[in-house]
Amino acid sequence: MDSLYFDHGATTPLRREVQESMVRCMEETFANPGSLHDPGQQAFELTEKARFEVAQSIGGSSREILFTGGGSEANNLAILGAARKHRHRGHHVITTRVEHPSVLETCRQLEREGFSVTFLPVDEWGRIRKTDLERAITPETILISVMAANNEVGTLQPLREVASLAKERGILFHTDAVQFFGKSPVDVREWDVDLLSLGGHKVGGPKGIGALFLRKGVRIEPILFGGGQERGLRPGTLNVPGIVGLGIACRLAAEEVTQTRESMTRLRNLLWERIQDEIGGVRLNGHPVRRLPNNLNISFDRLEGQAVLLELIRLNVAVSSGSACSSGKQAPSHVLKAMGQSDEAAYQSLRITLGHQTTEEEIHLLTERLKQAVVDLRSRLL
Repeated sequence: MDSLYFDHGATTPLRREVQESMVRCMEETFANPGSLHDPGQQAFELTEKARFEVAQSIGGSSREILFTGGGSEANNLAILGAARKHRHRGHHVITTRVEHPSVLETCRQLEREGFSVTFLPVDEWGRIRKTDLERAITPETILISVMAANNEVGTLQPLREVASLAKERGILFHTDAVQFFGKSPVDVREWDVDLLSLGGHKVGGPKGIGALFLRKGVRIEPILFGGGQERGLRPGTLNVPGIVGLGIACRLAAEEVTQTRESMTRLRNLLWERIQDEIGGVRLNGHPVRRLPNNLNISFDRLEGQAVLLELIRLNVAVSSGSACSSGKQAPSHVLKAMGQSDEAAYQSLRITLGHQTTEEEIHLLTERLKQAVVDLRSRLL
């Protein structure tokens, strides 16, 4: 039985172009990019080319890109770095209850340091309300962090409204765009964000590499120490092969984003229609329209998502029952709980995420195996 991979929200396969460039870099350009000799300068030039590619993919400039060890580190650097740097102006930070753990836990660290953090509620679809944000802002508010798209249910947040409120009040605005990037266009100028986080392995790039967009003129503090790399804000010898791979992955993702979005949306809708028609007893989690084009988060009546997941593993299908970063935890989804679902309902979710190379044939095969898994599980309940 052929394997089916529908867990692109957790990670994506390495693009062929990325792999080839990284291998070539490891073989031919192994020097430290901080060295002044010719081999070092060749490595430096590769990192700067990649910096330009990342910047271009989101509408920024090279000077506004900092390389990190991944999206989670970028979130940590953005939030801790901005809050600590601007503590003299205030001690209040705003985020949402449905953020990725790398944002939620970072904000809880700020609370331990004496900051006040407001975790905004969301509606039944997982979107924040403008009125809640307006009420949460105080004269002490120095940073707002709202994700572009939820990693579990795919719901999109109203970023332009958030940015507008932040600018009116002179508050820094950060968004975690790790899941969003590559599925829909990103333009940091149009979005009017001050800080934006990216991760390589969500768009066909390597794991262990990411980037933080830091708008020109915005100041933050480092959270790591020991060197002057990345303008003194992220010390450590640069991961040249990873950076090269990130640059190529971001460039390709941006070039193909319109086609990718259209293809993913069509296939996701086809999958959802087939599941409703052929399986039934299923509900959609997250916003029905304002959602990532590749995300389908669903729950089957009376069945735990983990049980369906295990049946699908037996049928050689890879999906997830929530965020990969939360795998192994025996707790209901914090996202679904924030959306008003009960503990029982929050255990029932299954996340299916498509990739840019997903085919219609794979959609049909997934539907057949998912139907088999659900029918088998339901028959045991009779």
